[in-house]
Amino acid sequence: MNQKTFIKTFKDVQQKMYFLSKRLLTSHEEAADAVQEVMVRLWEKRFQLEEIRNKEAYAMQMVKNYSLDRLKSKQASHLKIVHTNYDSEERNIEDELERQGKVKLVQNMINELPEKYRMIIQLRDIQRYDFEAIEKILDMKATAVRVGLSRARKLLKEKIEEQYKTEIA
Repeated sequence: MNQKTFIKTFKDVQQKMYFLSKRLLTSHEEAADAVQEVMVRLWEKRFQLEEIRNKEAYAMQMVKNYSLDRLKSKQASHLKIVHTNYDSEERNIEDELERQGKVKLVQNMINELPEKYRMIIQLRDIQRYDFEAIEKILDMKATAVRVGLSRARKLLKEKIEEQYKTEIA
């Protein structure tokens, strides 16, 4: 794989890699470093990449693994897995504050899910990956991804219902 093909292949994937890494590492700098490191590793493996069918899923799996390794390392002991806040459209201040509160509430609920469920929700519902890509990124079978997504959504739904039940009461 030459440089031009490499850039064309991974240019659009870099942003997705960044968002996944930032989702795990919470730090802009750490996520940017992770993506840069994975891009270097991909470049070093550029000749072996021709054998890989879904290069995007491969790159996403590499950044996920690298980010999780960073979380486990002593260097990153101050980091934790959390969900980042997403940019919002301009709205009036009251609506925006209410929306942010609800987003934060759901983010906190997502953070309380088991790690596998968090990852599946992130990849499927937030980043909109198809099931085949999620299978490769998380190294799971199709049925396990679907079951995990179903269980994650069910847990999330129960948490949301419980929250609103207590707010109403």
